[in-house]
Amino acid sequence: MIGPKTGAAICTILWGFTYMLAGRWLPPHPEMAGAVRAVGGAGFLFLLSRELPKAGWWGRMIVLGTLNVGFFFGLFFIGAMRLQGGVAAVFQALGPVLVLLMAWAILRRRPTGLQFFAVLLGLVGVAMVVLKDGAAIDGIGVAAMLGCVLSISLGGVLLSRWGSPGISITSFTAWQLLIGGIELTLVALLIGDFQGPLTGLNIVAFVILAIVLTGIPFLLWFRGIEAVGAVAIMPLILLTPVTALVLDAALLQIMPTALQIAGVVVVISSLLINQRAMAAR
Repeated sequence: MIGPKTGAAICTILWGFTYMLAGRWLPPHPEMAGAVRAVGGAGFLFLLSRELPKAGWWGRMIVLGTLNVGFFFGLFFIGAMRLQGGVAAVFQALGPVLVLLMAWAILRRRPTGLQFFAVLLGLVGVAMVVLKDGAAIDGIGVAAMLGCVLSISLGGVLLSRWGSPGISITSFTAWQLLIGGIELTLVALLIGDFQGPLTGLNIVAFVILAIVLTGIPFLLWFRGIEAVGAVAIMPLILLTPVTALVLDAALLQIMPTALQIAGVVVVISSLLINQRAMAAR
């Protein structure tokens, strides 16, 4: 069985495919996309495990489902559809910095200078990888991506604080996805974001999104946080924009520049430094 950090790394690599899917194969309806992604991923995981949360965990489950899925998915697709993928990825790369600060405030875990250096170095590396001259900045998209990364960062820190829910991690993930999916469905219905018709390509993309890019990755993500904590896992999210760069080169023949290649080296270096900082701590 793969280790928790390896699993979380696989998760963030799979998330790198989401930008391409959202920009090319999904209809331009962000709340609909988020709802289908969450409910579809929950349905897949419930096929594997169906346990009810413990009596004292329902309130926490709603909070985590709202932060990690409801807010995160809804805001992510707004940002991904309004910003260039590179610009969106830079804001997402703020996650490790926010988790360090939130863990300091909520968990009373004061970060070391080496940890701060590692996550800031990773942010610089991501900017080198994804930012291009003339990248469009949309105010609504920026606000959505900031809200998105704040939401999943806080959700991860609260999960570290509250500990194990007393059920399998598969059911735990499924319930969070279902709660967030119901919230997103209600929002999509209220604002009229459910529209069609869907093409065959849209349907295939939604299936891939729900199972391969949501159900499985989020299972690995929450397993990692439950095992070693959000502070150790969140820096791995820097692999997401690196994956997007590799996909552009492999599938779209968009060759990386020397600056982008250097950025990849910086990102990998930041992850190694962070691992050393965590081990020393």
